[in-house]
Amino acid sequence: MSNAKPQGTMLGHPKGLFLLFTTELWERFSYYAMRAILVLYLVDKVQSEGGHGLGWTQADAISLYGTFTGLVYLTPLIGGWLADNYLGQRKAIMIGGALMAAGQFTLAFPHSWAPGAETTVFYIGLFTLIIGNGLFKPNISTMVGDLYEEGDHRRDGAFTIFYMGINVGAFLSGIIVGSVVAAYDGNFQMGFLCAGIGMVLSLIIQFVFAQKLLGDIGRYPAAKLEKEKQKEQGDVRKEPLTKVERDRIKVIMIMGLFTIIFWAGFEQAGGLMNLFTNDFTDRMIGGWEVPTTWFQSLNAMFIVIFAPVIASIWVRLGKNEPNSPVKFALGLVLLGIGFLFMIGAVLEMGGDADAKSSMWWLVGAYFFHTMGELCLSPIGLSMVTKLAPLRIASLMMGAWFLFVAIANKVGGIVGSFIGHGGEKEEQLANAMAIFAGIAITSAVSGIILYFMADKLVDWMHGAEGHNETEEEALAEEIAVTAEHEAIKPS
Repeated sequence: MSNAKPQGTMLGHPKGLFLLFTTELWERFSYYAMRAILVLYLVDKVQSEGGHGLGWTQADAISLYGTFTGLVYLTPLIGGWLADNYLGQRKAIMIGGALMAAGQFTLAFPHSWAPGAETTVFYIGLFTLIIGNGLFKPNISTMVGDLYEEGDHRRDGAFTIFYMGINVGAFLSGIIVGSVVAAYDGNFQMGFLCAGIGMVLSLIIQFVFAQKLLGDIGRYPAAKLEKEKQKEQGDVRKEPLTKVERDRIKVIMIMGLFTIIFWAGFEQAGGLMNLFTNDFTDRMIGGWEVPTTWFQSLNAMFIVIFAPVIASIWVRLGKNEPNSPVKFALGLVLLGIGFLFMIGAVLEMGGDADAKSSMWWLVGAYFFHTMGELCLSPIGLSMVTKLAPLRIASLMMGAWFLFVAIANKVGGIVGSFIGHGGEKEEQLANAMAIFAGIAITSAVSGIILYFMADKLVDWMHGAEGHNETEEEALAEEIAVTAEHEAIKPS
């Protein structure tokens, strides 16, 4: 088994980070492009009635959408286990990406080519996408962590940069695919085709540059590498997990509970906050009304702008950089502050459901939610790669995505408390109660986690400890990282 090393650095980070960044950008473009038009495609009229869709009811379309997104977060558990034990991360990414491209192209299959079988073809495409996503999603995140040695303080900054790639893809997808569908007179198949092309670009980039920029990272199953390491050290351990490993997994599980609280609040953006934007917000600029959906782009835009800034701050803090639990706690408090802006929006209306609140309340809420996300989401991915035992690293990354799946479900339940129909005054009062409840819950959770931080760091057994000799060895490289990231264009 060869031992090729990744080659070169750029902006103070391994060049492999920017390969994975670009691969993930196009994969996320593909996924979010499909997701943006999925429900619209389902409810559009069938071809015989002049449409390009399947003619489903809204209820059925939303139900299937919920099932799809749930499975998207479930299959990474299986894909992570397969990569750890049999495939290796690189092979899992290539197989998963090929399946996702095939799924998108299946969804793009013109109805006129298979009359009467449109729904069957659609289900085949969706199933292929779910399986492919399960192989792709946990393994690319794990490889980002593998670029850095234990104790390398660039890791959190790297995940923040990587996270920016996700959001560049998400931001571009809605604009490009929406324009393509409109250009072809509402033909959603062209949108799915566009998403498939994005996925193929991701695969080509990974295939051409992976060996040069990543070396042997991700080539071999982690469980096999762990066994070889044990043989070399004469340590053939029968115990499945050591006490240190069990403690570290315990930290991942506890932090996962707090991440559920964060995402359950954050995901109101697409539900409750979207409804509030539509019904209770003054969106007029002169004589032009800002479309409701445009506010959904604020999050991705803020991430693209501020991700390199946050990454630079973590590096510049050096020994004073807060640990992962403290960053999580800060993220929860920032989420709570964001919901204070939503409370302000309701208070501005003075209880009059026919009044409109300023759109700047929404801009403030999305800004603080994004700042909270940057303190929590990329840090969570980084933390899992630090703490998960090597032989189950991708499996644990899959488990981490399960917490997000639970949060999405909880968020849907919480948001539904606004009520079904009814008077607008009642909906406004319910929205106020939900905003206040989330603000209090997230802030209190952040305070609790802050006071738990020292104990959780103890259970990490040095994974986030500051080693003086390592710091000296990295001092010059960290300085270069800070300098370049501070001037990195967003």
